[in-house]
Amino acid sequence: MNVVKRVIHFATKNKGKYDEAVRVALTYGIELAQVSLEKYEIQADDLRKIATVAAEQALKEAKTSAILAEDSGFFIDALNGFPGPYSSYVYRTLGVDGVLKLLEKVDERRARFASAVAYCDEGHTICFEGVVEGNVCLRPRGQKGFGFDPIFIPDRGDGRTFAEMDTDEKNRYSHRALAFSKFCEWASHRLCTND
Repeated sequence: MNVVKRVIHFATKNKGKYDEAVRVALTYGIELAQVSLEKYEIQADDLRKIATVAAEQALKEAKTSAILAEDSGFFIDALNGFPGPYSSYVYRTLGVDGVLKLLEKVDERRARFASAVAYCDEGHTICFEGVVEGNVCLRPRGQKGFGFDPIFIPDRGDGRTFAEMDTDEKNRYSHRALAFSKFCEWASHRLCTND
């Protein structure tokens, strides 16, 4: 009996996110196809809600039977969770250096990255989450990754920032890899057919 997996579409223009997700999906024998759509992003404090609405809108625009969307946020405890779900905007406007400036005289540097992956088909939407805890370092380190990766050191890592890790190393710890792993586990049982 052969197991036939469907190609699953992932709506994102972010090549870094796509590359990370593809590597996770491949470990489950799932193929992701990038659909380069402008993300429809509502203003909300809940990543699950943002990802869900983005997936539902992407399904309409992509004219496909099913699609994935992902939203993530960088939550810094000393800043009451800022920038949180507004991370992309804050990255574009303040950047890494701006966030570090906000933490200039702050000793407590606990933070977390969170991700919500929403799968939407014509019948329903389901969401999967991943969180990684860590700390904000004092200055940017590393050239890999994207966004706030140069200033985040995951607890379970070896002291390097996400930007000092290649994609496979980052995927061992990352919020996005965890959320996509949960999705792929679910998908491998529900979206495959037996031949």
